Amino acid sequence: MSVLLLDDELTLPCHSHDPELWFAEEPDLVARARGLCAGCPVLRDCLAEAIDRREPWGVWGGELFERGEVVAQRRPKGRPRKDAAHREGLAKRELADRLAGLVA
Repeated sequence: MSVLLLDDELTLPCHSHDPELWFAEEPDLVARARGLCAGCPVLRDCLAEAIDRREPWGVWGGELFERGEVVAQRRPKGRPRKDAAHREGLAKRELADRLAGLVA
């Protein structure tokens, strides 16, 4: 496992906004955290480190982690929709494409 070292002059979204945002439960707050990560200068390194550490949860490198794995989206509470399996398959394919572009 390596450690991500940062230049003291870098202003990172996760350092300049409420840290709780990156561990929010609400989908709109998770989306906001992901959006803030999008322009981060260390996005790829952050994601790679989080994958190496198998971060248990939260938004890292613009991706959502649950139980040490990158997930496309958090499953909402309650009974799944009838098309949940189809939607999950689409979300997983989109996630795989995004990760391939970031980690490669």
